[in-house]
Amino acid sequence: MGTVINCLGIIAGGILGMLCGSHFSKGMQDTLMKADGAAVLFIGIAGALSRMFVIQDGMISTQGSMMMILSLALGAVIGELLDLSGKLEKFGTWLKVKSGNAKDAQFVNAFVDASLTVCIGAMAVVGAIEDGVNHDVSILASKAVLDFIIILCMSASMGKGCLFSFIPVGIFQGVITLLAAMLASGVSDAAMNNLSLVGSVLIFCVGVNLIFGRKINVANLLPSLVFAVLFSFLNFTL
Repeated sequence: MGTVINCLGIIAGGILGMLCGSHFSKGMQDTLMKADGAAVLFIGIAGALSRMFVIQDGMISTQGSMMMILSLALGAVIGELLDLSGKLEKFGTWLKVKSGNAKDAQFVNAFVDASLTVCIGAMAVVGAIEDGVNHDVSILASKAVLDFIIILCMSASMGKGCLFSFIPVGIFQGVITLLAAMLASGVSDAAMNNLSLVGSVLIFCVGVNLIFGRKINVANLLPSLVFAVLFSFLNFTL
């Protein structure tokens, strides 16, 4: 139910954002999108730093840097070979036509950026696992509120493509919840920490794209999350 609640929050935010967005000037929409990007940047930074900084003997030190670098590098190679970004954009193009929005020039970009923003975060992964293992929907319910606000702002500035981000969220979180329910004993704290760290870096990359235009193919970095989990089983935390 956690993913269902989350999807409903995204849909509500998208509808309200579209209703509000028509009353905003082009300049206001652009500023709002930049503000969204800045907020997403800091969400990513905060999430990454919370996993990297540790206090030992009264001193602040860092951990996970090498794991993060290797996960991103290996994930980028696999993502480029699979062309995940191209596949996500093709799905967005297909969805644009099927949903009757063929004339909306910004639909695909809005769909991709919004999908990556609300799919990748640590709350998505941790919340889905909690839902599957402990039947606790509290994290995803909180994420639903956050996503409601994020998608409201993004759809007001970028259009109705943002609303359809509920589809990949439903698939992504739903699959994780089902897998977590089947493999409950195999989810370690180290895996969760690695996922949160690398996922937060990807969220930061989404913020960069929102502010400066499409500079990073974040979708092609998604396999980094898989490598982050694999490194946890190898006890690789440097």
